[in-house]
Amino acid sequence: MKRFISALVWAFLLLGLSYLGGGYIAVLVSILIILALWEFLNIIKHLGIKVWYPLIITFTFIWLLNLFVGQKEWMMPILICWIIIIFGYLVMQYPKVNLEEASYNLLGMIYPVVFFSYLFLLRQLPQGVIWTFFTFFLVWSTDTFAYLIGKGFGSNPLAPKVSPNKTVEGSVGGLLGCLIVGLIFRFWMSEVSLLHTIILSLIAGIVGQIGDLFESSLKRSAGIKDSGTLIPGHGGILDRSDSLIFVLPIIYYYIVIFV
Repeated sequence: MKRFISALVWAFLLLGLSYLGGGYIAVLVSILIILALWEFLNIIKHLGIKVWYPLIITFTFIWLLNLFVGQKEWMMPILICWIIIIFGYLVMQYPKVNLEEASYNLLGMIYPVVFFSYLFLLRQLPQGVIWTFFTFFLVWSTDTFAYLIGKGFGSNPLAPKVSPNKTVEGSVGGLLGCLIVGLIFRFWMSEVSLLHTIILSLIAGIVGQIGDLFESSLKRSAGIKDSGTLIPGHGGILDRSDSLIFVLPIIYYYIVIFV
């Protein structure tokens, strides 16, 4: 029951603030990014890796400021500068700083900060409310159907070293569930072709499961069960958003480029 109530509150907050848009979605994205970043940095610490707090905090602030000012053309230059600085620091400090440390700190900016910021960008698109809701429901349906089918019919492990409870049957069920929900959404997206709807649904179903397994691999490497304790019955923000974080940028660019 606690898990169910937490999921309802989480969905209500995401849907409600995304619907309102404007400053509401900006605040939501800022909070999600900060909390997700904090959890990710704690995972790094559990791995015994030094966190480069000054650099990460500075670039996160620069990234968010640029995001909300609306200067999308600066996103790539900022990201390129981040990569150059990270590996430049590695070169200057080697062997005191090794490639593993540099790579995890590099990921600290990209995974919870850059990827999550696409929730704001997705909402700013024409018909952004529909696209945002569409993405949420694709991700949630994948998780729900994968869990139900896997629990009821699963027997073949999908990635036993990473997440022993996930099965091939559950994965396929999640993909089919995502496709069904995507097709249902066509009632509100009549201008989007059937082909695009199917492709977007399949992308969300596949990429979302990759995101789920990626976060599981991080936690397993660090020897922890959850990324945090903020959401009762679910763990942390990363635990609840691992699929969504991966799906957001892929959906955004597909819409911008093809739809």
